[in-house]
Amino acid sequence: MKAKSAFSKEYNLICVGGGIMSATLALMLKLIDSSQKILILERLEDVALESSAAWNNAGTGHSAFCELNYSPQQKNGNIDVSKAIQICTQFEQSKQFWAYLVENNFIENAKEFIHPVPHHSFVKGEENVAFLRKRYSEMKKHIMFQEMQFSEDPETLAKWFPIIMADRVDSESVAATRMELGTEINFEKLTHLIFKILEEKFDTPVYTNFEVEDIDPTDGVDWLVEIKNLETKEKINCDAEHVFIGAGGGALSLLQKVEIHEKDGYGGFPVSGQWLICNNRETIEQHHAKVYGKAGVDAPPMSVPHLDTRYIDGKRELLFGPFAGFSTKFLKEGSYLDLFKSIKWDNIPAMWGVFWHNIPLTTYLVKQIRMTHEDRMNELRKFVKNAKSEDWDLRIAGQRVQIIKRDEEEGGTLEFGTEVVHSKKGRITALLGASPGASTAVHIMIGLLHDAFPEKAKTKTWQQKFSEMIPFWNKEIEDNPFEFEKVRKKCAHLLQIN
Repeated sequence: MKAKSAFSKEYNLICVGGGIMSATLALMLKLIDSSQKILILERLEDVALESSAAWNNAGTGHSAFCELNYSPQQKNGNIDVSKAIQICTQFEQSKQFWAYLVENNFIENAKEFIHPVPHHSFVKGEENVAFLRKRYSEMKKHIMFQEMQFSEDPETLAKWFPIIMADRVDSESVAATRMELGTEINFEKLTHLIFKILEEKFDTPVYTNFEVEDIDPTDGVDWLVEIKNLETKEKINCDAEHVFIGAGGGALSLLQKVEIHEKDGYGGFPVSGQWLICNNRETIEQHHAKVYGKAGVDAPPMSVPHLDTRYIDGKRELLFGPFAGFSTKFLKEGSYLDLFKSIKWDNIPAMWGVFWHNIPLTTYLVKQIRMTHEDRMNELRKFVKNAKSEDWDLRIAGQRVQIIKRDEEEGGTLEFGTEVVHSKKGRITALLGASPGASTAVHIMIGLLHDAFPEKAKTKTWQQKFSEMIPFWNKEIEDNPFEFEKVRKKCAHLLQIN
């Protein structure tokens, strides 16, 4: 690590939080305009210790290949795949940006953070099989999903994921889809790689153990960012043209201190996660897949059960979950007072509305919290019939804060996606929410850069750079199928995910 220089008084951009979002934004801006002066601040002792940490997220390259909640069945029986197309398009943009970094020697070996792991949707019961069959037919119509396979044959499924089909003797109908193009991503490693590029190539280090306490408008153009050195307790003030709050669950608490009316009415509902981690190396080696099922009744989308191959700290791992937990913290390393401090006069109606209209969700969380190890193992045995309790350990995953938004009819609604809140002129932005999050970071930052730098983003120089880094950032895939296939194959080669 290079020695960090002293703080300047003025910056073009200050990023709050040392995760994948701040890393992506800072690097994209530097690649477009290296003269931009950027300060990155993280309150913990290192980067990627919260939502971006490998054990704190699913590690799935969210591309809607296997996530059934992105393709809901409507009341008329039709399958709506519009969300799946949107998510996959955004993930393709992420792959294009990462491939650009590899092609231009910013990252030497893509296998440090990304691996090819087939994605599957797996269902049981005639009704669910009929749904999956219909979903498969709809998905295959789009070029991005044309390589999807579907099977109801137990022998074929046994080849796809043997430990799930082993010893299964019941006569219940089963079916699955498979996408060989699926990926497993270590966002913790990717975050470190990007920050290394920023420090070594652009002299932009991350300042750890620094906390942003407040952000205030100055002359209507810049922002005064009040910073505290957590080691020395020194207070530092810096001016910034733009501020990005990408502090995961901590983004809401800081955003509420900012004097912009766009933040009004927002609240947060914290949900923690837990994984069952396999400790039997023989079992781990028998499974090379990400297998997603259907969420249970009243279960939130982020609790869709899945059995995943992961690559963490240089080792292949096997996880099952997630199981929901509850804590009033907004961050894993946060305070138990976070939820209570987030309740303001302007968001009380929204908070109450969400509680009143989501009692089944509350009931679900209570049941999840009360689960014993054997209860969790019984959930796993719905996937792996003869799973042994001693082969699996419980591990606490990351803390997520789901968005609560004001709603005229219901008072408030609970959102499970990702949303950017920004001031009228885009000079201060905050990222709220969770899934699909990291997988779509590049798409989110393309939009954010257009909001924050509207005049510059329209210039020929910026537009050409966007196209160089992300060829399909502004192109419709359906209108350019042959070019898209060429770009996708090039990305697969560069990222070694053929």
